[in-house]
Amino acid sequence: MQTVQIRLHPLGKVITATRGTPLIDILHGFGIEFPCGGKGSCGKCKVRLLQGEILIDPAHQRRLEELGLTPDWRLACMSRAEGDLVLEVGQYEAMIQADDTPFSFEPRHGYGVAVDLGTTSLVAQLVDLSTAKVLAVETALNPQRRWGSDLISRLESALAGNEGVLTQLIREEIGAMLLKLTRGREISIDRVVIVGNTVMQHFFAGSDSRPLSFYPFESPDLGAKCFRASELEWSIACDHICFFPSIGSFVGSDILAGIYATGMHRRKNFSLLIDLGTNGEIVLGNSEKLLCASTAAGPAFEGAKISMGMLATTGAISSVAESMEGISCSVIGNVPAAGICGSGLIDAVAVLLDRGELGDFGEVLSGNSGIDLTEQVRLSAKDIQEFQLAKAAIAAGITILLRKLEITTGEVANIYIAGAFGNYINLEKMVRTGMMNFPLDQFHKLGNSALIGAKMFLFSEMEVPEDILNVTSHVNLESDPDFQDIFIDNLSFTHPTRLDIADGN
Repeated sequence: MQTVQIRLHPLGKVITATRGTPLIDILHGFGIEFPCGGKGSCGKCKVRLLQGEILIDPAHQRRLEELGLTPDWRLACMSRAEGDLVLEVGQYEAMIQADDTPFSFEPRHGYGVAVDLGTTSLVAQLVDLSTAKVLAVETALNPQRRWGSDLISRLESALAGNEGVLTQLIREEIGAMLLKLTRGREISIDRVVIVGNTVMQHFFAGSDSRPLSFYPFESPDLGAKCFRASELEWSIACDHICFFPSIGSFVGSDILAGIYATGMHRRKNFSLLIDLGTNGEIVLGNSEKLLCASTAAGPAFEGAKISMGMLATTGAISSVAESMEGISCSVIGNVPAAGICGSGLIDAVAVLLDRGELGDFGEVLSGNSGIDLTEQVRLSAKDIQEFQLAKAAIAAGITILLRKLEITTGEVANIYIAGAFGNYINLEKMVRTGMMNFPLDQFHKLGNSALIGAKMFLFSEMEVPEDILNVTSHVNLESDPDFQDIFIDNLSFTHPTRLDIADGN
């Protein structure tokens, strides 16, 4: 077979590929994001053609024009490597959050590995079970990103016949991570705990994901999945590998682990746990009853539906403030801004509201089509609308769960913000947007709660998550008769989010 060489600038990497290979198959491991799963709709996979030729068809040309790109740009998902190329690509470093939070434990013999299998990223920690000390950490980007950054895109890909590939890829990646964790150590792994959302659980286990793709989106296969290393074709010896059970169709064992990490299932007072990741999961309750739900907040906060949105990687605006000179932006990696991540988006909206550049309904008061944050990054009017949809979804979800428990905001003692995204959030600015209307001193940034809980599970037996599951119910927000009214009420910025609805006010 004929091959071609592709040089990536400024990475300095040279890739050899078979002539005619789609660029999406070549570049997904080198920092290029494909949020739409390679459909050409998001424009996030643009690369600059420095040398060589990439022919484009009318559809590709039309999309480049719609994105306002000059003739030297191409969309990787619509391109093939027919000859030698030199491409300019963004040098992104993913900000993947590990964890070193201390916790109570009963010592046991041996070594364990806790794995947080996220839609975007993977984290695995090797733990000495006699001391709970983390001996090594491995992180990686989820190789399934090539089929889209969101769960819906990946489910669509699975329906199109790629389910086996999605299973194989994630098993191989985690198996490789475990090998790296033990490299140079004369130890054996006694147990592995894996947590992740329900779709990731189905893909990893090789379960049928079709029930998650169609209404009513309910899978009969949510229980714990246990394996031997040989079944997964891993090059380690371990007979106790367990992917912990999911709570509901789109609330997985990562949230189960988060509940365990907060201890909210053991307390009489009420707590609220919010993970603003891909799904936007919410848990509210106490030792007697826990309600959980998922919202469609992820596409805005993880950048998929924001015109210049991106993950929290090098080049992303992570925070925005008002300064003497106007708007001041902090960029991850201290490089020129290439886009904006979720925490920066929240900050930007809050600052623009305070500056009087946005109206009560999110309109750009200058009449322009958007607002420049830097010379390179601009928020469009549509971006503001996407943020409003996301923040209204979170606010509506909290309100409905409050109503179902028949409690008021004043009865919620603690609010836990989980996930890497939550770690970057400026809480004061978040409250300013109306996403969550609670006193600032009630918020706690929990970090990677899924990984904390997974490590804690290494020291427990299976009846512990069963105790949580016995008091936990999944709520379908959209089926609530008042959902649309509450959602619409929270779209505007005219007042803080109306969580006081639960008070009867």
